Amino acid sequence: MSFLWPIALVLLALIPVGLLAARAVDRRRRRQAATFGGLSVTPLSTRRRARVGRALGPALFVIGFTVLVVALARPQSVVSLPRFEGTVILTFDVSGSMAATDLQPTRLEAAKAAARALVEAQPKTVAIGVVAFSDSGFSIQLPTTDTATVLSAVNRLAPTRGTSLGQGILTSLNAIATAEADPAEGFYTNRSPDPNPTPVPAGTHDSALIVLLSDGENTTAPDPLEAAQDAADRGVRIDTVGIGSAAGSNLKVQGFNVHTQLDEATLKAIADRTDGQYFNADSTADLQAIYGNLDTRLVIKPEAIEVTGLFAGAGLLVLVLGGLASMVWLGRVP
Repeated sequence: MSFLWPIALVLLALIPVGLLAARAVDRRRRRQAATFGGLSVTPLSTRRRARVGRALGPALFVIGFTVLVVALARPQSVVSLPRFEGTVILTFDVSGSMAATDLQPTRLEAAKAAARALVEAQPKTVAIGVVAFSDSGFSIQLPTTDTATVLSAVNRLAPTRGTSLGQGILTSLNAIATAEADPAEGFYTNRSPDPNPTPVPAGTHDSALIVLLSDGENTTAPDPLEAAQDAADRGVRIDTVGIGSAAGSNLKVQGFNVHTQLDEATLKAIADRTDGQYFNADSTADLQAIYGNLDTRLVIKPEAIEVTGLFAGAGLLVLVLGGLASMVWLGRVP
């Protein structure tokens, strides 16, 4: 057991002082009773009851005050609590093509709007992380259940260079591995996934999901379908969200006019390879099915629980019992 305010425990030193004072007061009362009531004869049973009352009442008061002082120090106890949880990695394409305006105001802003709808609807048992990729992948936010933190990470995203869907998938797998290994560590490792993972049955990691938001146009290695196969070998499902239109849009990149359009075929192939689903960013209602398809897992984790209320309630109860005992046996509160 630990304490948030351990300095409060010094008040326990006052208890012996209180005991000495109470004993002095009790002796004075007994002397006064002997002086004014010396000729009376008290039955033996009454004297025994009085002795029990004199001992029990103060003892309960001492115990009650001791427990209240412990409560004042705000005790904490580490307990292993079962809970259901899952992990979702929002993997954003932030390549230059995501600045296209075939979705208003831009593809990236449309992707961020779709992601915000997902984050705001997240169950409390699901931790969400954010990964961004262009020609490489970056972990922007470790998985967390703090909605405001995730939304802040999403809002910071901006388009950059080329597109590597494979790097985005591999970085997301790293984020899942880090979160599931020990999310309490509080850091992200850039260690590459095992290039030759031992395949596991589909659905092994149903509690972990990658949501890939992209226009699907891949321009940089590795092969996105090979990366998707790595995810499938780990039992991780990838749901893809298409950002853009089939007609596409023209962009000016470094002085050149470039035509870019949604590559649904690649995104659907990635989803199919991992037993995931393909969604369109315009179908906000359909996007809610992403969380519906996530199976949470039962985990047992040690957590520090403050038990101040428990100690405070127990202390007050003992004080009340001490007062009642004194009233019954002595006719007064000690």
